[in-house]
Amino acid sequence: MSAARISTGAPMLRITDVWKAFGEESVLRGISLDVRQHEVVVLIGASGSGKSTLLRCVNGLETVDAGTILLDGDIDVTAFKADLDRVRRRVGIVFQSYNLFPHLTVLDNVTLGPRKVLREPASSAEDRARTLLARFGLLEKAGDYPDRLSGGQQQRVAIVRALAMSPEILLFDEITSALDPLLVGEVLDAVRELKSEGLTILMATHEMSFARDVADRVCFLSGGVVCEEGPPDQVLGAPREPLTRAFLAHLLG
Repeated sequence: MSAARISTGAPMLRITDVWKAFGEESVLRGISLDVRQHEVVVLIGASGSGKSTLLRCVNGLETVDAGTILLDGDIDVTAFKADLDRVRRRVGIVFQSYNLFPHLTVLDNVTLGPRKVLREPASSAEDRARTLLARFGLLEKAGDYPDRLSGGQQQRVAIVRALAMSPEILLFDEITSALDPLLVGEVLDAVRELKSEGLTILMATHEMSFARDVADRVCFLSGGVVCEEGPPDQVLGAPREPLTRAFLAHLLG
C-alpha cells in the first residue's frame, strides 16, 4: 500500500493515555496510539509487554482503568455502558488460538455472527460466507468441523469469520504463534491480501520480516508503554531506542 492511500483525516482509531492493571500488575501504562483508515500498524514487543491486552481493550473484551479509546471520533469503547455490540460490529478480532466453535461446521462458524448479531437472513449470510471461503481457498471445507482442519486452515477460517461481519478495523493477536512453521506462510499471505485491499489493521506479531513487509508503522511496546514507533525500515532497521535495539537483537539473533 502506498503512503498516499492512508487517510489524512481524523484517525479511525484513537487510543489516548490508556491504563490497565490486573490486580497489582500494571499491564498498560498510559498508551496513546492513532490508527488511520487503510493503515496497517504492527505492534511488536516481548511477551507481557501489553500487546494482547491493548487489542482486547480496543475490542471491549477488557475494560480500561483510565484513558479513552475512540472509533471514528464518536464511539467511546471505554465509556460506562458502552454499546459493545456496536463496537464489535465495526472492530473484528482474530486470536492466536482460533476460537472456532468445535460443534459447528466451518460454514456455521462463519455465518453465526451475521445471522445472530446483524440479523442477516440465513441465505444471504451463507452466500457471502461461501464467497469469502472461496476467496481464501476454503470453500471445499465449508461442511467440515474444525477438528478436520489443519492449524493454518483453522486460522484462515477465523479470519473469514471476522470478515463476515464486514468490520472497519481488524485486530490480529499473534495469529501465527500457535502454528507449525510450515503453516505460517498461508496465514500471513491472507493478511497481505487484506492489506492490498485497504483494510485497516492493528496487529501484534513476532514475525519481523512480515512486519517489515506489510506495516505502514511499527510500534515497539515494553513494560506497557510505546517505547518507539515509526516506519518499519526505521524501527526494525535502525531503531533509536536502546530497549528496541536490545529486543531486536535478542529476537533475531
